[in-house]
Amino acid sequence: MSDHEGHVTFQHGQEFLAAISERWNYQILREVFFGVGRFGELKRALGISANILTARLNSLTELGLLTKRAYRSDKPWYEYALTDSARELVVPAIAAVTRWAETHATDTDITHHPLMHTTCGNPTNPYLACSSCHQPVEASALRPVSAEGGGAGRGRGSAPATPGDHGSGPR
Repeated sequence: MSDHEGHVTFQHGQEFLAAISERWNYQILREVFFGVGRFGELKRALGISANILTARLNSLTELGLLTKRAYRSDKPWYEYALTDSARELVVPAIAAVTRWAETHATDTDITHHPLMHTTCGNPTNPYLACSSCHQPVEASALRPVSAEGGGAGRGRGSAPATPGDHGSGPR
């Protein structure tokens, strides 16, 4: 899943899900997204042992989700950042999970993580929207479409189904 790979396969998605399902990886990625990028800062923020943090950071770097950059010339100390490809998937996932947790938390001491849309400079609460009508998409309003209906099983790059299009015949 590195930034250098040109062709992503289904297995890359499985690797990503396995990686963030690991006990510490999601928390590390979340902290890096919210600006905690140095080893010592991550160790303190997460309460994780140094050897486990080192192993997790190495794994996330090997998967192409994090980059590391030395920030001291006299010691091998590094700071970590999300790769561009990781930001495409990790940022929306972290934003969605964080918003869900903040909305449904029963703990009054929960830390809120405000977000700013850098394009317009305004605070934002990102949401999933329909690419056709641009309305917010709720889980209850989504359903898979069978291969015969022009949805699931279609090849990459296929044109979206249009009303009355049932996926048969030439396009």
